Amino acid sequence: MTKELHADILIVGGGLGGVAAALGALRSGRTVIMSEEFDWLGGQLTSQAVPPDEHSWVEQFGITRTYRQLRTGIRQYYRDHYPLTAESRPWGDLNPGAGFVSRLCAEPRVGVAVIEAMLAPWRGGGKLTVLQPYRPVAADVNGDTVRSITLRHRDSGVEIVCSAAYVVDATELGDLLPMTGTEYAKGFEAQSDTGEPSAPAVAQPDNVQAVSVCFAVDHVDGNQVIDKPENYEFWRKYQPDFWGAPLVSFTAPHPRTLELTTRSFTPNPDDDPTLVDADQRRNPGDGNLWTFRRIAARRNFLPGAYQSDICLVNWPMIDYMEHTIIDVSEEEKAAHLKRAAELSYSMFYWLQTEAPRVDGGQGFPGLRLRGDVTGTDHGLAMAPYIRESRRILPVTRIVEQDVSMTIHGNALSKHYRDSVGIGMYRIDLHPSTGGDNYVDVESAPFEIPLGSLLPRRVKNLLAGGKNMGTTHITNGCYRLHPVEWNVGEVAGLLAAHCLNNGLTPHQVQAEDAKLEDFQAQLYREGIEIRWPDVRGY
Repeated sequence: MTKELHADILIVGGGLGGVAAALGALRSGRTVIMSEEFDWLGGQLTSQAVPPDEHSWVEQFGITRTYRQLRTGIRQYYRDHYPLTAESRPWGDLNPGAGFVSRLCAEPRVGVAVIEAMLAPWRGGGKLTVLQPYRPVAADVNGDTVRSITLRHRDSGVEIVCSAAYVVDATELGDLLPMTGTEYAKGFEAQSDTGEPSAPAVAQPDNVQAVSVCFAVDHVDGNQVIDKPENYEFWRKYQPDFWGAPLVSFTAPHPRTLELTTRSFTPNPDDDPTLVDADQRRNPGDGNLWTFRRIAARRNFLPGAYQSDICLVNWPMIDYMEHTIIDVSEEEKAAHLKRAAELSYSMFYWLQTEAPRVDGGQGFPGLRLRGDVTGTDHGLAMAPYIRESRRILPVTRIVEQDVSMTIHGNALSKHYRDSVGIGMYRIDLHPSTGGDNYVDVESAPFEIPLGSLLPRRVKNLLAGGKNMGTTHITNGCYRLHPVEWNVGEVAGLLAAHCLNNGLTPHQVQAEDAKLEDFQAQLYREGIEIRWPDVRGY
């Protein structure tokens, strides 16, 4: 007999957007069911093992209060539980990994611990039910209303039917959209549709950004070389037409100029982590691949605590661009993710055996996969890093012209009357399955319109992450950690606000007085909806 559960709000997907949606709804007094298909909550921060990509002002402004609590909690966890040095412990903006990609590079497991702590009181109070590891398999829809979602246990196959007044799709690929019949876009839209300068003349729905299977490594004494990976010889020779070098190498196009650039790789440099300036305005930080996304800098910890730094490999060299995994069969999706993992193992094996060293030698046989850090026996990340999802056809679609500095100059991007958050990141599109190189566009600090979370037709389904109403191009700056959190948090707050006030999401977005009431609530909840206007008063 199939089990049935009911809550006020159902959140499918326990990544950053899903967790934030749950917290927003729970603070508003509503009951929540949240599902997640992997063993860790936190998505790109944890199971996908990607340190947060954030804007330059993240320590001062430009994120929600609860996202700041997450960041503060991660730092405090290190102070409470890790043997930090006397120099690192009082460092206010502690960067445990001293990586250059972010001011907060940390081990994924710490993010999991802090997220679980943020949710624990709501679990204990019976307001939150978390179903893990469950994935959605079917939907019951009546006209424009989603009545229930059937979730299936990843391992046992047991199914649970979950019903709710509102459903938030916080899955990594927008899985609820085809299930519920919600209209959506995927891949490149046509320029005739969006007017975007960087769009192609004809729509390319299967041309999506590469997925990557990340992994963590350290460098220790001894020979740690693994067996030659499956299909290594294929991947060792693999060279996309537009790349200019073998993919498995230290040479790749520069994301912003497309000029061929060779990166360095020097395990365990004797650098001072407190001097690392992780500001991508001044330095993208990817010149030395070891320190780029380093998640544990051994010199932040007492001597002997860490044998080595820990480096997180999320480099263009592991971007799997052979085929989309959206709207293919489960068997085909699994086959492509297996190929993506093969590529990652091949890159690691090449690093161990063939990579050029500064001393003229080849290979770093002391490199070791740290699956214990990423929570797996196979040594790679628990989940693939998903950059691009299906996207709702929204009430408000965000296009390149809304955020491009070419249009707006060195100023803020388009102003939305229905802004419910802010963010900032360059339009940073990785190579894609249609054979496109990087698309990289300077962006202005932007707002998040409420209409981008609302499908045009379906009444009670809300976007809770990368499935919001961007385009293929603007997804490139709206897909990162703090914006996903902001989008999810607003979705949870909106669903609860509608239930508490007898409204619909589309009413809140369309009617000025109702919108202003909701925006006032967001202000009280610590969600910044406009960029600071700094002047005397």
